[in-house]
Amino acid sequence: MVRSNLVEDSWTTFGIDLHVELRGPLRRRALEGALRAAIADGRLPAGTSLPSTRSLAADLGMARNTVVDAYEQLTAEGWLEARRGSGTTVADRPRAAAGVAAMASERPPQWRHDLRPGGPDLSSFPRSAWLAAGRRALSYAPNADLGYGDPRGTRRLREALAEYLGRARGVRTHPSRIVICSGFTQAFGLLCQVLGERGATRLAVECYALPQLRQIATRADLDVVTVSVDEQGADVASAGRSAAAAVITPAHQFPLGTVLSPTRRRAALAWARREGAVIVEDDYDGEFRYDREPLGALQGLDPERVIYAGTASKTLAPALRLAWLALPAELVQPVAEAKLRADRHTAVIEQLTLAEFIRSGAYDRHIRRRRLAYRQRRDHLVDALGSRRVEGISAGLHVVVNLPHGLSEAGAVTAAGGRGLALQGLDAYRAGLATRPPALVVGYAAPPDHGYRAAITLLRHVVDTSGAS
Repeated sequence: MVRSNLVEDSWTTFGIDLHVELRGPLRRRALEGALRAAIADGRLPAGTSLPSTRSLAADLGMARNTVVDAYEQLTAEGWLEARRGSGTTVADRPRAAAGVAAMASERPPQWRHDLRPGGPDLSSFPRSAWLAAGRRALSYAPNADLGYGDPRGTRRLREALAEYLGRARGVRTHPSRIVICSGFTQAFGLLCQVLGERGATRLAVECYALPQLRQIATRADLDVVTVSVDEQGADVASAGRSAAAAVITPAHQFPLGTVLSPTRRRAALAWARREGAVIVEDDYDGEFRYDREPLGALQGLDPERVIYAGTASKTLAPALRLAWLALPAELVQPVAEAKLRADRHTAVIEQLTLAEFIRSGAYDRHIRRRRLAYRQRRDHLVDALGSRRVEGISAGLHVVVNLPHGLSEAGAVTAAGGRGLALQGLDAYRAGLATRPPALVVGYAAPPDHGYRAAITLLRHVVDTSGAS
């Protein structure tokens, strides 16, 4: 639709869905000004093909010669380029210095190698199998599945997850008790919100944990208290009456790499029952255990006191933004309502694809392949640095690397950065008064295969030579 009166504010959409406002009585100048503005602010980036003069003139209801004159003027000024047989395109012009500086500040540092924790090997994402699962899922999905659905998530995915989690992680749940979320961050945020609405004022976290947990809890008006972590895992019971909920990583403590012992498991559940509290079990990488079968989820011991939180971010890729909560019966409705208020529901096509990916067995096959690959990577890291320097059970996607006497975390990170290697110090995860000797949290999963050995060689060089200097 194009308004016939172009004297007042007007607009057109000419093939590339760009909103253009023509102001003033002089049509050619109005068009020139609108195009200059669109190019200057980036809505028409360099290389964009503009409509033909005949097409644009017809859309705007003006004479073709008027458009021709406008194009020629902007070409003469350097805004546009006209090439015989190729039409008219937006010229490649240098941006203002301030704009370049702003863009540079937003661009993340470029590292040759990145051993910071948190991600899987993205190059291993099973693209072909995922696409095949998506085609199958869409081929038999009823039309109703593509509409606004249950805020808990699609029934197909909740059924597939209930079966998989029970079989692979020992989770005791039912599809009706699972809520699909757009990543763990959203899932945990919804839980904090609901717990606060139900009267909770304090949340316990491990003394070494993701800083985001504390930030999310604080935004939900929950005070954060810490519990200690040692070689037996988190001492949840030490929270006493100071917290109505605790979030822990039982299968593989993040970032220290310990496992919650049987004694501590029993004590944590006894605390929850005694205090009427709940435990949030963050099972972020529970499938990846290398020296034995993965421990079953804590949730399986008491589904009414433990909230199980899982995600596809470590097994597949963070870009999927898929996470899930297996909830006690009394929390299903409140969390579903909070999810409805937040964004109604998580993207459905990804849910349907993951459901088919799990049901077809492709998810299990992918995890088994990655389990072998990550174990080999961890073994290489331990061989390179020495077992006495590396802490944590043989599991997951990261280890703790103790630093030699005289080398600080900041010193190691700076020395590594000078060699193009990104590292993360343990202190970044510290909460409360927790203190441990200087160490690095090294993620060995993310680097591509072709660069992994070089990254570990650089790490060894940084740790050995920096500590000796």
